[in-house]
Amino acid sequence: MTIVSFPEFNINLTISRIAFSIGKVDIYWYAILIALAFFIAIIFLKKDVKRYNIKYEDILELIVLIIPISIIFARLYYVVFNLEFYLKYPLQMLNIKSGGLAIYGGILGAVGTIIIFCKIKKINILNVLDIFVPYLALGQSIGRWGNFINGEAYGTITNNIFRMGIVENGLYKEVHPTFLYESISTLIIFLVLLALKKHRKYKGELTIVYLLLYSFIRAIIEGLRTDSLMIGTFRVSQVISVIIFIITLGILIYKSRRRGEINEKIKCNNGI
Repeated sequence: MTIVSFPEFNINLTISRIAFSIGKVDIYWYAILIALAFFIAIIFLKKDVKRYNIKYEDILELIVLIIPISIIFARLYYVVFNLEFYLKYPLQMLNIKSGGLAIYGGILGAVGTIIIFCKIKKINILNVLDIFVPYLALGQSIGRWGNFINGEAYGTITNNIFRMGIVENGLYKEVHPTFLYESISTLIIFLVLLALKKHRKYKGELTIVYLLLYSFIRAIIEGLRTDSLMIGTFRVSQVISVIIFIITLGILIYKSRRRGEINEKIKCNNGI
């Protein structure tokens, strides 16, 4: 059971990680939320395929591949940066009931799958990435509530109005609800991408904007967390986020300038 509270809003909750059981099999909220995110994506993607000139059947086939591969990579990423623990307890590598999935690992697995799939099917990779990223952001927004239910992915001690009370090792403390910060932020990114989708100027634009926005907010939020994956004194996700932000910002600036130059040439050629 997870015991949490939001003192400023007089909210006190005791939450079971298990949603329900079928016989001796426990179904966890974490798994349900991940499944919900994929289900919502499948529904909305059906409306988008025509815009990108992609067959819906190909998207469904790709999703069937992405789901297990992204989960495996998300777990592998988490295990690699906690290798000392998992070498001592190797069977725990298979235990994802209580979380332990890293989003950057999942994204890496999904992107790799998309690239290989698109090469085989002769589909434009950037179009496929653009069709997925809005729903990746939405899925992240939904999935972070799995962290809340598991009582994980919270931040350092704080006294701000949104602080969350949690009991850890028998001790009560009030911390940053970083799961909530990221859930709200990724929901906003989803809405931004939905609006941008209608006015996409070039292939890959949504992907670049997603990476730019998400890496920015993740770099900030990661600095507040207490459970970051580490290399020495560096937070892995924070370092990766900063690198991604710098690269995508550079690409976005280049693309904007390039489009500006093209528009100027068109105006000159038209005698404007």
